[in-house]
Amino acid sequence: MVALHTAIAIIVVVLLIIKAKIDPVIALVIGCLYLGLAAGVGFEGTVKAITGGFGGIMEKVGLLIGFGVLIGALLHTTGAFRKIVEGLLKVFGTKRIPYGLTVALATIFPSIYVDVQVVLAAPIARQSAKHMGKTGLALMAGALGCGIFCGYVFVVPGLSAISISGLLGIPLGTYLLYGIVIGPVTALVTTFLFSRMLKLGWWKSDKDEEQNEALNELESQEEPAQEESVPFVAADPHSAVAVAEPRTKSLPLSISLLPIIVPLLMIAFGAFMDLFNLSNEFIAFLGNANVALFVGLLGAYALSRISVGRDRAAEALSDGLHTTGEILLVTGIGGSLGDVIEATGLAKVLGGLFSADASAPIVLSILLAWFIAAVLHLSIGSVSVAAIAASGIIAPILTQINVSPIAIGLAIASGSMFALQVNSNFFWMFKALLGLTTQGTLKTMTTVTSIASLCSLPLVLVVALIS
Repeated sequence: MVALHTAIAIIVVVLLIIKAKIDPVIALVIGCLYLGLAAGVGFEGTVKAITGGFGGIMEKVGLLIGFGVLIGALLHTTGAFRKIVEGLLKVFGTKRIPYGLTVALATIFPSIYVDVQVVLAAPIARQSAKHMGKTGLALMAGALGCGIFCGYVFVVPGLSAISISGLLGIPLGTYLLYGIVIGPVTALVTTFLFSRMLKLGWWKSDKDEEQNEALNELESQEEPAQEESVPFVAADPHSAVAVAEPRTKSLPLSISLLPIIVPLLMIAFGAFMDLFNLSNEFIAFLGNANVALFVGLLGAYALSRISVGRDRAAEALSDGLHTTGEILLVTGIGGSLGDVIEATGLAKVLGGLFSADASAPIVLSILLAWFIAAVLHLSIGSVSVAAIAASGIIAPILTQINVSPIAIGLAIASGSMFALQVNSNFFWMFKALLGLTTQGTLKTMTTVTSIASLCSLPLVLVVALIS
């Protein structure tokens, strides 16, 4: 019954938002209340799970979202994102930008923390979409979503990839060898298939895109930065006329990108040092995602002041704070639904339903591992938690299965991506940062993670048969 009530709660949330046009915050709270009470969590337990889930998510991603959005707001004023898009257009051309972005996210910049990656990459996707016609935002959103999660589950140092490897005892080098092929191939194939769906009429801009005034205000600030050529003239100290600041100062793209690159390098450095047991308290501090993004924020603020002056930088910060509030609220309530589901004990129920058969054929074992991870993700709403839980269920009997551990691990990775939807706090972050409706987010994020999960499965089966 717990699984049934969970399914009902998710369906109710989707219908309330899409059909009844109820605000996502209200719909999510209704879903939380129904599930908690119907599944026997109790009145006090339900409220505790809702508030605890909100607080838990804010502890994990609250500052990341705030710092990330502010970095984006400040970099808009310097023209950094415009320059990135111009560079992408030159290298890939309009038609190939989505493929370049998705491969980069899955290989060069695999996500140690998906929350960091989406807040930094979303402005680039939105800016690129303006050059791509009516379905440009949909295609860029899909490329962004599948690139992030293909890197997250298949490519080291993605958190899910590291977790699966550790729990199943797979050498990281072995996991990376296979994952670095499966990850980007899956991302490319998924983006191509999704582009075909869009050409067949999958996307309706008027219903699937949201007019987000806060995001539009941020992006409207980005103007081509031009070096002020008028010589500065000192003001008469007794004059009532203020001397105007130089309007803009152009910055090289390599300098403009430092607030994005430096935090990623700090986080990656901390992760690798920890991976090889070389970390200490200071290194852990430097590698902490909150600290790294704050360093990025300081850099973005300094560059914005240099580029457009103190007043414009302050205005960008103010607009960024306005945008952050909306994203934080809906993300936190999304976390509440996840905690209510956890309070029902559904994960334990699902774990008890599965027992691996040592004599099962290779293909059946791979499908079973994929299915366990997929069901856990559908229920719990977290890719990393689903991957960890599935690995925990299978690890004790791994030596009894007639399949190589790497194939089982990749099957879990593949399944854990399946159908990211409304019980995930990432879903709501993605929606707000890309400027999509709930229906549009289901048509992009949920769709591409489902396609990626299914597309990667045949590749995993090949690995199982040859390894």
